[in-house]
Amino acid sequence: MATSPLQTRIYKILEKGGAHTSRASRICDITLGSLIILNLIAISLESVSSINAVYSKEFFVFEIFSVFVFSIEYCLRIWCAPVRDDMPNAGPLKKRMAYILSGHGLIDLLAILPSIAALVMTSVDLRWLRVMRMLRLFKISHYSTALEDLFSAIRDERGTFAAAFYLFTIAFFIASTLIYLIENEVQPEVFSSIPHAMWWSIITLTTVGYGDVSPLTIPGKFVGAATAMMGVLTVALLTGIVATAFSNQMARRKEIFKAEVAHALEDGEVSATEKEHLEDLRKRYEISEEHAKAILELAREHRKSE
Repeated sequence: MATSPLQTRIYKILEKGGAHTSRASRICDITLGSLIILNLIAISLESVSSINAVYSKEFFVFEIFSVFVFSIEYCLRIWCAPVRDDMPNAGPLKKRMAYILSGHGLIDLLAILPSIAALVMTSVDLRWLRVMRMLRLFKISHYSTALEDLFSAIRDERGTFAAAFYLFTIAFFIASTLIYLIENEVQPEVFSSIPHAMWWSIITLTTVGYGDVSPLTIPGKFVGAATAMMGVLTVALLTGIVATAFSNQMARRKEIFKAEVAHALEDGEVSATEKEHLEDLRKRYEISEEHAKAILELAREHRKSE
């Protein structure tokens, strides 16, 4: 079944970035993004009893308005789902279900369900429903690839990340066991078991050090110092792996963009369609216009010198 021009237009407005980005799309992104931020501020202020007592009616009206807007957005995304071109052989129903069951679709649904549940189920603890409304924070992933980039970076380096996490786990269990054996007799109320000792272990390994629990014996302090040193090494290793993965991911994107530029210049000219594709790729990979122009100029000079 063919999609209507209206579906295509609304789909392009709701989707983030790309060569097809129009003024309406930018306004939509800014409006919905601002509404999400305002919701987070309102939910936080609503938890302050003195503020909520004075502005409870305003908070309620704003919540109803937000749920109304997010519900319309959710329904429109379902209606426009058949326009997506990443599932060429799928029918409209399959495309709609793909959105509903996707991460973005589930986040969009969870952004409105708590408020609807609060109106329907009066016996439910409203504090939990208010906290669940904080899930709207993840709706910003519609307009930012930060979460996708993080998961993609970890997935690309999953072997080394798993190895570093394995070392952290070994240090965690060894430290918990040793501190329990050494400090149990001196502080039985704190280190009553290995699971209880795990709190001290994780806080020490991550170098947070709340200071609520600490060893008293000389051997215990030695274990504490060794645990802190292991924490510095393992946490730094995990952080370095993620940072390197991010850097490698950006480098790969630039190489892909360079390859696409070289492909577009094979016939000596960049057509309008190719320009649109390159601009779409540039925005998707978050490459600056200056950098993209430099890549294009270098590719042209290289082609002339051949």
